[in-house]
Amino acid sequence: MTPTMNGANSLDVPLAFARRMDRIDGLAHFRARFLGTDADAANPRAYLDGNSLGRPLRASAERIADFLQHDWGTRLIRGWDEQWMELPLQIGDDLGLACLGAEPGQVFVGDSTTVLLYKLARAAVDSRPRRTEIVLDSDNFPTDRYVLEGIARERGLTLRWIDSDTEGGVTAEQVRSVVGPQTSLVLLSHVAYRSGYLADMQAITAVAHEHDALVLWDLSHSVGSVPIELDRCDVDLAVGCSYKYLSGGPGAPAFGYVKSDLQSVLTQPIQGWMGSQAIFEMGPGYRPATGIRRFMSGTPAVLGMLAMQDTIAMLGEATIGAVRAKSVALTEFAITLVDDWLAPMGVTVASPREQTHRGGHVTINHPLMREVTKILWDNDVIPDFRAPNGLRLGLAPFSTSFVETYDGVAAVRDVLRGILLGQSGVAESAHTEAGQRGRPGL
Repeated sequence: MTPTMNGANSLDVPLAFARRMDRIDGLAHFRARFLGTDADAANPRAYLDGNSLGRPLRASAERIADFLQHDWGTRLIRGWDEQWMELPLQIGDDLGLACLGAEPGQVFVGDSTTVLLYKLARAAVDSRPRRTEIVLDSDNFPTDRYVLEGIARERGLTLRWIDSDTEGGVTAEQVRSVVGPQTSLVLLSHVAYRSGYLADMQAITAVAHEHDALVLWDLSHSVGSVPIELDRCDVDLAVGCSYKYLSGGPGAPAFGYVKSDLQSVLTQPIQGWMGSQAIFEMGPGYRPATGIRRFMSGTPAVLGMLAMQDTIAMLGEATIGAVRAKSVALTEFAITLVDDWLAPMGVTVASPREQTHRGGHVTINHPLMREVTKILWDNDVIPDFRAPNGLRLGLAPFSTSFVETYDGVAAVRDVLRGILLGQSGVAESAHTEAGQRGRPGL
C-alpha cells in the first residue's frame, strides 16, 4: 500500500489519490467502528492525534455501559471471583499474542506507565547490586527520564546519557559507546515520542546483553502500530500505555512485560496485596506470588481495562502486519503532502524519511507551529504540538483515513499560509471539497 502519485504537483491529484487509497484500503471498514468518524458537524473534521489519545470504539461504549448495568450492577462484589481478578492477566496474554510477540504468562495490566517504569527499573537495578550505571537518552519522554533520575538518586547510581537527535533516535552504535561492565540497565523508547524514530530493538538489546545489562523498552508509541517481537528479540522488560493506538481511554492502565526466566529473579519494589502469594489470606508478611502476578501491586482498575479489549480483538482480526502496512502508507502520504505544500513555507520533516526507521507518526517543524496548532484546534482539526517547534501528525491505521490525512495537512497549509500573510483566521481551502462530503470547510 505504499503511495505513489507519479510526482504530480496538481493539488487535485493528492485528493483523488487519497480517495482511491481509501477505496482499496483493506482496513477501511474498521473506521466505522469508532465514535466520531462519521460526517457529523459535531465531530472533528480531522483527528490526527491518535498517537496521543485514540478514538473510542462503539463496541467499547457498549461494553462499558453493559458492565455498569450488569457485571457491576447485578453481580456486585461477586464479580471479583467470577472474572475481574484474572482480567489483568487475561488481557495481558491477549495483548502479548496480538501485537507484542510475547507468549502467555509474561504480560500483565496494572498501574500507570510511570509506576510500572519505576517498578521494573528499580527491580532491574537492584538485581545488579554491584553495578553503578544506568544508560538512557536525552530526548526520551520526560517521565522515563524523571523516573530514572529518582532511582539513580535513591540507589546512588550514575546516569550515562546518550545525546539523541530530536529529529532521529538512538542507534545500536550509540548504545555500544556507553554501555559497559558497570551498566545495570538500559532504558529506551521503541518509537521516539518526538520524532517517531523506530529503534532497532533486536540489535540494541543484543549490545546491552554483551555486558549482561538488562534492557527496559518503553512501547507507548509503538504498541498497536508497529510489530513488536519481545520474545524473539530476547527483551528483558517492557512497559507501555494503552490509551494511544490501543484506544483504552484517558488514564487507562499500562501494561508490563517481564521475560519468563526473570520473573523469579527480580524483586519488585511496590509490594501490594494483589502481588502476594495468597491474596485473601491477609497474612502478616508479604510473600510474592509466582509468575507474572508478582509484579502487580494494588487492586486492578477493572473499568479502565475494558476498552482496550476491543482494540486487541481488532488487532487479532486484522493482524499487526496489515496495520503496519497502512501506517507506512499513511505516513508516506503525509510526508509527500508536506514536501509539496509546506516545505516552500519553511516547514521541515523532523521524522525519519526511511520507513523502516519511522513509527506511526510524523513530526514537522516550523517556528510558528504552536500558533498553527492553536488555530487548528479552534477549527476542529486536531494534531498536537511538541516544543519547541514540532507539530505531530498521529495517524492511527484503524481510524484514520487517507482523505482525513489530506484534509489535516491541507488545513496546516492554509493556517500557516494565513499567518505568514498576516491573516488571523483559517483560510478557505478550495481543494478539500469538504462540502461535497457533507462537512463544513475550514
